[in-house]
Amino acid sequence: MQHGGVEAVNVSYPGSARALQRGQAPPGDRIFRIVLLGAAWLVLLVVVALFAELVFASWPAISSIGFHALASATWDPNSGKFGVLAFVYGTLLTSAIALLIAGPVGVAVALFLSDLAPRWMTNPVGMLVELLAAVPSVVYGLWGLFVLAPIMRTVVEPTLSKSLGFLPLFQGYFYGVGYLTAGVLLAVMVVPTVAAISRDVFNAVPIEQREAMLALGATKWEMLVKAVLPYARSGVIGALVLALGRALGEAMAVVMVIGNKPAISASLFAPGYTMASVLANEFTEATGQQYLSILIEIGALLFVVSFIVNVGARLLVGRVGSERRLGA
Repeated sequence: MQHGGVEAVNVSYPGSARALQRGQAPPGDRIFRIVLLGAAWLVLLVVVALFAELVFASWPAISSIGFHALASATWDPNSGKFGVLAFVYGTLLTSAIALLIAGPVGVAVALFLSDLAPRWMTNPVGMLVELLAAVPSVVYGLWGLFVLAPIMRTVVEPTLSKSLGFLPLFQGYFYGVGYLTAGVLLAVMVVPTVAAISRDVFNAVPIEQREAMLALGATKWEMLVKAVLPYARSGVIGALVLALGRALGEAMAVVMVIGNKPAISASLFAPGYTMASVLANEFTEATGQQYLSILIEIGALLFVVSFIVNVGARLLVGRVGSERRLGA
């Protein structure tokens, strides 16, 4: 058969997917398929084994205290009181602060790089933004302790207290270390994640949608708001959730700037604790089976929360590709 002067040749590959399913593929293909299948199952088994080990190691605390520890904020291992509510509160609060700051900044950076930046600037700046994600967390922690914390104590916190001091969130002493400082530091750490993923999602938006909006007389701003952002909404949410996953599990940097006080306070200036930071700070000091097992139980709880967050993020990011295929 000829089409447009070119003869179409029907080629049959013996190693096709159908041949693989019938078991008629060459031995090399079958071995390669088995190796890939084993690698996929190995990853799943590692995750299951990790969770099973956490549950097994924390079982003394689960059986004796159970999940009642989530209802108590009293943390006094010397007296046998193991309330973890303060750690859950600190984790959620610092992660929320990080997302409130990093979300708009990261999305704005991604929009600039995908639609507004000159071509000569896009790749170098995008590479620098992504390189920020490779900086070790302990380096961020040192920067937060010696640079960010003094600025928060002498400039940011007094300004917030003076202008918004009528709110309980911005009342109290200026320590420089606390929930707000930890949240700001986490925001700096997760901005590259939000920006990099959002940029890829914005680049996946069909160019026809941009051109159609501009052809109708829309401005650049209207094109971004009405054509790009709605199409990429699921992907942006996925980027934020992935950033939330990193913020939830960050330990070393948070330990240096949160103050490490197991208490719940309405003030963002107050010192506190997170689930990850209490593990990094007290695991080596744990004495006794119950003390050690309750820390492992906190780790298991953090594992479950992070797993749910990351699975949800992957599902949301995957929706962008499916929407694009349906709209094509």
